[in-house]
Amino acid sequence: MNKQSPASLSALTQSLGEADAARVRRVLEGGIKLPAQPRVLEALRQLMLRKEMDVRPLAQIIAQDPALMALLFKVVASPAYRQHHPLTTLEQILHVIGVDQTFNLVQALCLVSAATPHKDRQLLESFWARSRMVGQLAMLIADERITVCNIFPDQAYLAGIFHACGIPLLMQRFPTYCHDLRLGIPGQWPHWRDEDQKFNTDHCVVGYLVARHWSLPGFICDAIRFQGCVLELGDHAARSMVAILQLAIDIRARDQRLPNPEWERMQGLVLAELGLDVGTLPEFVDIVLERFQGTE
Repeated sequence: MNKQSPASLSALTQSLGEADAARVRRVLEGGIKLPAQPRVLEALRQLMLRKEMDVRPLAQIIAQDPALMALLFKVVASPAYRQHHPLTTLEQILHVIGVDQTFNLVQALCLVSAATPHKDRQLLESFWARSRMVGQLAMLIADERITVCNIFPDQAYLAGIFHACGIPLLMQRFPTYCHDLRLGIPGQWPHWRDEDQKFNTDHCVVGYLVARHWSLPGFICDAIRFQGCVLELGDHAARSMVAILQLAIDIRARDQRLPNPEWERMQGLVLAELGLDVGTLPEFVDIVLERFQGTE
């Protein structure tokens, strides 16, 4: 996708304040290109807009992309959907998990395939491996805390895959991005303040633009935009989504024995939102990791 039209720019910035809207315009006018949605996604959306009740046409569209179909089966084999196993056909997935929920999963899977290759292939592959793990952990957290948060596994997976999707775009836009932020160091992760200081934008803003461009639910877009600022979110669903994301990020860091300096600042807010506390957290982490490791 090239530069945004005035109409689409207006749509992308309508929920932002004046300062953030100005930053968004600078980002897009500076040459960052939002990934185009794959045809399979557009075709599915068109059928869904018609309120198509027969799942067979939807299944036929997904089946046109064998790689996407294989990834979808892998995701629904997750313990987050254990009550529905086994799911052996696309029609079963659409019927049992639901059309909207399946579409959310397909959106997440399509984002990875739509990503532009980067000269540092190893670093990009490492990024998407992290995003997939965060998405899978977020699914399990949502499944465990669904009665508290009312966030569903497909929504959590979608947010997990998209939450840092601005990083590959910034890697493409700024040749020194990886070097300046030392992304080659294990466990190193860009902080939005450092990004803003060096590049006058950050991956949360860019990720928000991608999420809006791909028509993700509003509360997921807001969670991506304010993933480090829970207190700025008045909407309960967005706060809960940020809490799920932050806990998923921390559980991954624990499992990989990596530092997560943001956790100390975020822990109290995250645990309160998820109905957990410091005493119950270790057991909860063990449960999530045990379920996650059962998928590997």
